Amino acid sequence: MTRVSILGGGKMGEALLGGLLDSGLEPEGLCVAEADPERRRILESTFGGVRVVPAAAWALPDADVVIVAVKPGDVATILTGALDALAADALVISIAAGVTITELERLVPGRPVVRAMPNTPALVRLGAAAIAAGTHALEPHLVLAEKLLGAVGMVVRVPEYQLDAVTGLSGSGPAYIFLVAEALIEAGVLAGIARDTSIALVTQTLLGSATLLAQGASSAEQLRTAVTSPGGTTAAGLRELEVRGVRAAFLDAVIAATQRSRELGQ
Repeated sequence: MTRVSILGGGKMGEALLGGLLDSGLEPEGLCVAEADPERRRILESTFGGVRVVPAAAWALPDADVVIVAVKPGDVATILTGALDALAADALVISIAAGVTITELERLVPGRPVVRAMPNTPALVRLGAAAIAAGTHALEPHLVLAEKLLGAVGMVVRVPEYQLDAVTGLSGSGPAYIFLVAEALIEAGVLAGIARDTSIALVTQTLLGSATLLAQGASSAEQLRTAVTSPGGTTAAGLRELEVRGVRAAFLDAVIAATQRSRELGQ
């Protein structure tokens, strides 16, 4: 049985914990370290049988895998303070944005490290994560990281230098989609549709459109073309979006978020 300890019981830590349990890991093989007493109470009541402790040092002994799910500014303090309890061959997977492999390997010398960038749809087991291998991480470590993070969504491998772009695209991407949803809902209301009806229509439209794209039979461009009749209503709407630079705005948003991710990691 693989023994996994999660450092940080926030939303992402909780999502990972739930996904790992759903994937078949036994509660006895899981441990969560969370400093906040109220969060510990919630985790204990939600995930019976999982050990929930107040400090990282209590969670690390005997752990085969340690998932670092705390705020980036807390990573150094927590890992440094608990290093003596960390097994020499334990796999360390970090989902802390901006904390580089070089920094992680400095904090846990000699251990295999995998840096990951997941996103918030992991909360509903539909996340998208990218992973990058550290100096000591071998193929079995990457396979294990893929299996564990795959419990809450899809996982791809990238070189570390691409993780900032992943952050700007899929890490920040849900916020872009939610902004689009907000705008469409308001547009529906402006056009005379009741708000609750507009919310239902927009939500199902986004879900259905994403599902069509995920099926992979057609590209995004092909799907857009298929629904755009010459001179029709969709063509009129798309013209307004292009005139107002929506496509360019998304390109700029991803590049800006990518650059900000690089700055945070320096």
